[in-house]
Amino acid sequence: MRMLFGKKTIAESDICSQVPEKTKYIFLISFAFVLLILAFVFNTPSELIRGSLIILSSPANLLTDYFALANVGSALLNASVMAFFSIGTVAISRAKISGSVLAAIFTVTGFSLFGKNLYNSIPIVLGVICFGKLMHSSLRHHLPAAFFGTALGPLVSEFSFNLDLPLGCGIALGFLIGFFTGLVLPALAATFLRFHRGFNLYNIGFTAGIIGMFFVAILRSFGRSVDAVYLLSSGNNTAFILILYPMFIAMFLLGMAYNQWSFKGLGRIAKCSGKLTTDFLAVSGFGATLINMSFLGVFATSYVLLVGGELNGPVIGGIFTVVGFGAVGKHLRNVIPVVLGVFLVALCNKEDIYSTPAVIAALFGTTLAPVSGHYGPVAGIIAGALHMTMTMNISYLHAGMNLYNNGFSGGFVAAALVPIFHKINEIIKLNSKPARTDDE
Repeated sequence: MRMLFGKKTIAESDICSQVPEKTKYIFLISFAFVLLILAFVFNTPSELIRGSLIILSSPANLLTDYFALANVGSALLNASVMAFFSIGTVAISRAKISGSVLAAIFTVTGFSLFGKNLYNSIPIVLGVICFGKLMHSSLRHHLPAAFFGTALGPLVSEFSFNLDLPLGCGIALGFLIGFFTGLVLPALAATFLRFHRGFNLYNIGFTAGIIGMFFVAILRSFGRSVDAVYLLSSGNNTAFILILYPMFIAMFLLGMAYNQWSFKGLGRIAKCSGKLTTDFLAVSGFGATLINMSFLGVFATSYVLLVGGELNGPVIGGIFTVVGFGAVGKHLRNVIPVVLGVFLVALCNKEDIYSTPAVIAALFGTTLAPVSGHYGPVAGIIAGALHMTMTMNISYLHAGMNLYNNGFSGGFVAAALVPIFHKINEIIKLNSKPARTDDE
């Protein structure tokens, strides 16, 4: 049966995709509230205040796990605050909650467990807003750049608190650096998108890596030593198993409810390559997208546990990022081959497969999911394998100033592999055609 909706005819099976914006806001606000409540479960109010001050006033280079720097509750509180800040920014801009916006909010929230905070994010967001004003375009058109651009939050913190400057001078300099990066980020991101042809989902991560590389080069040229950080927590697996799995089960049930208790639309999602920007809300609706996000959450969490990894700040941030991009680009069909490629290389190289760097390489390496989705699982395995080797060595260039190190690595991997895979496909097609005879 089909019905008339305005001037467009839509299938009755697609009615479930028509979800009010208010419903999407309620979902996101509920997610932020859960993190807020959990913060008070883990720590007392006084511990949360002390921990929050440490988070706000400390350098935040990769890998600075806020669980270890402060405490678990303060990290969750920071993530909750950043989630509310992101949701509020979307509301002020009057933007619709698209797949890109969902991915951005989940990513910002996840990275607020290890590197992002309100202080080092606001200057970057303001810079992007200023860019929009100069271009006479609305903020809603630049929301992904504003949110993902906070990958350079450690740059703000580094200039503010780690250059031995008077506090006032450091804060002023950090703010100006953050504002400047936000101002140039959208223009650079649009240009660099052509570099990897949309096959790296973390395009802003690649852009942020280039910006961070230049700033680190400047600091090193003046004799300032800038090194990546390796501060990680452990021992939180049991607690977060009891948090993450119920969270994703609830997401699944909610998605099923909005999808009329069916799996309609998941087939359409699985057929998408995931290349930027493939909005699954537009493809299959809110319910099917939530189901896809929940599947990815369960898969990512299970992978960490099966290899013996720790559920610390960076790893949970990686899980939330994978879940968020379940709304724009990622699904199990294009993610699993990439993770398998990372896993196979991790078995052989110097990194222990259960180490946090190896685990987050697998999680964030799914930035290359479109390679798998477009060129097939073998290409995805190759992309994941190459990504594992690249991401372990490329952070020196930006010294952890770019939180999206895997997006930086993924840009180079995609740029190198996609032309090769494209030519291989061309050769296969040419050789699969029947040979022409002389009579023809």
